[in-house]
Amino acid sequence: MAAAAFPPLPPQFKSIQHHLRTAQELDKREPVVAYYCRLYAMQTGMKIDSKTPECRKFLSKLMDQLEAMKKQFGDNEAITQEIVGCAHVENYALKMFLYADNEDRAGQFHKNMIKSFYTASLLIDVLTVFGELSEENVQHRKYARWKAAYIHNCLKNGETPQPGPIGMEGEGFDAEREEAGSSSLHSGTTQPSSSSTCEANNIPTSNYTGIHIPPGAHAPANTPAEVPHNTGVTSNTIQPAPQNIPLVDPSLYSAQSAGEVRLTPEDFARAQKYCKYAGSALQYEDVSTAVQNLQKALKLLITGRE
Repeated sequence: MAAAAFPPLPPQFKSIQHHLRTAQELDKREPVVAYYCRLYAMQTGMKIDSKTPECRKFLSKLMDQLEAMKKQFGDNEAITQEIVGCAHVENYALKMFLYADNEDRAGQFHKNMIKSFYTASLLIDVLTVFGELSEENVQHRKYARWKAAYIHNCLKNGETPQPGPIGMEGEGFDAEREEAGSSSLHSGTTQPSSSSTCEANNIPTSNYTGIHIPPGAHAPANTPAEVPHNTGVTSNTIQPAPQNIPLVDPSLYSAQSAGEVRLTPEDFARAQKYCKYAGSALQYEDVSTAVQNLQKALKLLITGRE
């Protein structure tokens, strides 16, 4: 269904407008992620307002589009099986995050990486359709959203951002300023601010230790978020970085299945989840994540423990 067929977005649904826009941008290259972006938008919209006529009309159109996509991709396991869909979306969100984090740590600040940080945070929102977020994902979302707004405001003010996790406390960035900065990433506009957010006295001095950011890893060619044509931004081709392949756990070579070990249905489900995560990681040529998850599955099946 074409976007033009949709009625205007009701003001009540402002909080999901970027998730819907992300879905549009990913329709062709990542239809599974686009599907779940819309599913998140619909579920969130239902909670916000499902009674007023304009909201009901919009949600009805969105539901029709979801049904059409489900029919079109009905043979895709990532659509029909939640555990596969969750792994697919989570891996794509992580690739977005890692691409932006690599660029940030290398001091390569540009609109494409800013948008990748922000899109990663939106996709972590989307993961809530599968259940409660892990603490790690909560922290990744907080960091990515803050980084996007921080770097955006620095570039807007003609200042050089500090790379990496420079220290992030609650008082280091307020929610209203974050929303203003984040909104402009999609709209292409800038929000006026009364003071710079990059001045030394505005950056927390303590290290932010509440988030464990993974080291730089290979990001696939289609990872960078697409920048709207009217931004005039051109990006150089991203060259794949060497991957750090984790060593195989030596204990797996000598592990013996104890006679009394009995795997529960939950154990089998967890092992299946790890294998699905590995399969999804391989779609993005992420060998490291695939190996780690396969080792977790193997250890669980052999020993009954994680």
